[in-house]
Amino acid sequence: MTERKLTWQKGMVLLAAMLGVAITSSLGLWQLGRAAEKIDLQADRDAQSAKETLDGRSIHAGVQNEPLKSQLMHRRMVIKGRWLEAYTVYLENRQMRGKPGFFVLTPLQIEGTGEVLVVQRGWAQRSFVDRSALPAIETPAGPVEVQGHLAPWPSRLYDFGGEELGPIRQNLDLQTYRQETKLANLLNLSLLQSGPASQGLLRDWPVVASGVEKHHGYAFQWFGLSGLIALLYVWFQIVKPRRSNRKA
Repeated sequence: MTERKLTWQKGMVLLAAMLGVAITSSLGLWQLGRAAEKIDLQADRDAQSAKETLDGRSIHAGVQNEPLKSQLMHRRMVIKGRWLEAYTVYLENRQMRGKPGFFVLTPLQIEGTGEVLVVQRGWAQRSFVDRSALPAIETPAGPVEVQGHLAPWPSRLYDFGGEELGPIRQNLDLQTYRQETKLANLLNLSLLQSGPASQGLLRDWPVVASGVEKHHGYAFQWFGLSGLIALLYVWFQIVKPRRSNRKA
């Protein structure tokens, strides 16, 4: 093998090692950044939740003003109104306590304003015998008082597209739901109901910061791989050739 070809091969090995270290290190830093984002997001939510409790009138003022609306997000709320039980939706493939089931959503007509707010009432287990069966939950008639935290519209899971109708759905599209129910005063927010289990529903909502340990674990793996690449390069390209030269 000529000296020129050997030099070219060594250069390519060095370039590959540097590229591998750069990629794995950047992926490790990205995982640390994701963990930091979740920690900061949960800290912001905790700070919002620590503020005084508001009522339905605050939502009415907030939806008219975007800056105020963002300030109300994740605030504790006590809202009086009436359930619109006929429009209850069961979001499938949602988990709580490691079990699959439904997130149960029912719109609440707010007392005093007439606006309608979708309440994420809690989780109910799905029947393993009949997947079309709805869980037995209680929806009181008449005036009710609901406690919770103001939240964005229910998050989406991956789906294959197509319009979803009926009580059991994968996701709840705001515009489709508004047209279907004819609820013109439906707000593009929701209330994450809090409190102990009741009405056949659990409310052990997942914490946003959960999974931080997972990101830290992935970061450790990427940094470990980065260090391994560097170690292997030093051993096979520097240490081992020198030892061979000394023995020769």
